[in-house]
Amino acid sequence: MVRCGRVLVDVRPLRVDGFRRLWLAGTVTGLGAQLTAVVVPLQIYEITGSSAYVGLAALVGFAPMAVAALWGGVLADVRDRRRVLLATTIGIGATSLLLWAQAWADLRSVGVLLALVAVQQALFGANTAVSRAVTPRLVRPELLPAANALQSLVTLSAGIAGPLLAGGLLPVAGAGTLYLADAVAMGAMGWAVWRLPALPPVGSTGRRRAPFLSQILDGVGYVTRSQILLVTYLADFAALSLALPTALFPQLAEETYHPSDIGVLYAAVSAGGVLAGLVSGAFTRVTRHGVAVAVSVGVWGLAIAWFGSAGSLLPAVGWLLLAGGALLALGVFRKTVLQTAVPDGMRGRLQGLDTVVAMGGPRLGDLLHGMAGAAFGAGWVVAGGGVLAAGAAVALVVLFPEFRRYGAGIERV
Repeated sequence: MVRCGRVLVDVRPLRVDGFRRLWLAGTVTGLGAQLTAVVVPLQIYEITGSSAYVGLAALVGFAPMAVAALWGGVLADVRDRRRVLLATTIGIGATSLLLWAQAWADLRSVGVLLALVAVQQALFGANTAVSRAVTPRLVRPELLPAANALQSLVTLSAGIAGPLLAGGLLPVAGAGTLYLADAVAMGAMGWAVWRLPALPPVGSTGRRRAPFLSQILDGVGYVTRSQILLVTYLADFAALSLALPTALFPQLAEETYHPSDIGVLYAAVSAGGVLAGLVSGAFTRVTRHGVAVAVSVGVWGLAIAWFGSAGSLLPAVGWLLLAGGALLALGVFRKTVLQTAVPDGMRGRLQGLDTVVAMGGPRLGDLLHGMAGAAFGAGWVVAGGGVLAAGAAVALVVLFPEFRRYGAGIERV
């Protein structure tokens, strides 16, 4: 019989002071970030009356985020990671203060809003790349799956609670107050990062620093030479580009369910991730990380396929809950592979690349699903995408034995 303590969320990483402070601060800053994520599109729509400008905001934010993630990854490999993380954290908070200032002054300028969104997304991209490279310096390798699960649990929980909180507070407090709350929340993360020990680059004393682009290319080259890393990226990209159906939720809500059900569809995936996070002890001790990535993609794809064929809301939500749990597991093991299969001096660049892939896959998926759904119908496209993702997982395990065998301690840490 499996002991309850080994099934519920694995909290062993919280015994590490630095990680615990970052995690607790993340519960606050995650909610704050969601407040801004809700208010920005609402404010843009209020000013313009056009959803096209809301979509433009997402596009404007992606390019600087991707470039800054690569830049932040390079900095994480050549500078003290604590200092880079602190600088980007302060920058995000300062940008939230500027968002508060424009709302308080009632500028009603889309240009100003888009510029601030671009700056904040750039800082977020750099911050994400650096923070993921910090975690392996704080906890032991065998605790990385549990640490990643705890961080994902916070992110997904904020994705559910934050929008609900924003919806309740916005009519009462106004947009400016919510931006200010986000800025204040970033103070918690600033405090947690300030308390970290120095995290200078390992083994780089006296080394001549190569140009920025050269270091990015070094990271790309390292990925292409490593079967484990390359296949992990391919597995994640297949899952998010082929089988992430969120772009078709409005069409499904209109054609298969009810328009009012769209919120339930969006929330179900995150809720499944939260539920899986609460029992993460059941899988964070798995050591065959390559197989775990493939199994997660396979379960995700099959659950999405069954969701696409569901004819009523209740079974559809059930399949989305399962899919959300598989997506959390995929994130946990993908991050763990990228944190353990590379030397410390390359981790920042690899995390920067991972941030770009993790953000780019869903955007490509939205484009593909939207075009195919309009042509062939939402249900068929969702089910077909899920089957393709599951098939890709099987193919990757069969074709790449090194990936199949990869586990904790097999490669250098």
